[in-house]
Amino acid sequence: MDNVNTQTFVTSSESQTRALGARIARSLKAGDVVLIEGDLGAGKTVITQGICAGLGISENIPVRSPTFTLIHEYPHDPPVRHADLYRLDDGAEAENIGLFDDTASRITIIEWAEKLPPEMKHGAITIKIEPLSENERKIMLSAPAAALDIINTANGTT
Repeated sequence: MDNVNTQTFVTSSESQTRALGARIARSLKAGDVVLIEGDLGAGKTVITQGICAGLGISENIPVRSPTFTLIHEYPHDPPVRHADLYRLDDGAEAENIGLFDDTASRITIIEWAEKLPPEMKHGAITIKIEPLSENERKIMLSAPAAALDIINTANGTT
């Protein structure tokens, strides 16, 4: 991924975190992999819900962390694959479950991405979430400059 920049956002509620996810969705296209890192309860699933809503996935389809099933597929054009690596021991297991199969034709969102080795993260958009308080979150987004421009334009800022 060329020309990668990092931008930090601070949200003060779950609804603001979801709204940021919806803004991020505007920059996504088939082939994009979004890696989300953060401690338990940081807001990884909340931002994923925002991304899925921003992509236009039906509100009738629940977006929940696939902690036990490992992967959820959401119908969309392009399709969305949502994975949770919490229960995996290492990146090799991610390959064994087919996480990276056919990524070029879909958007892939991975929670607990810190479990992946660096070589599996190359070229991905990275979101790191750090709780600042019960409701506030510091969200560091590393993405191509063009994607950050789309995200900032969606907020009315440049």
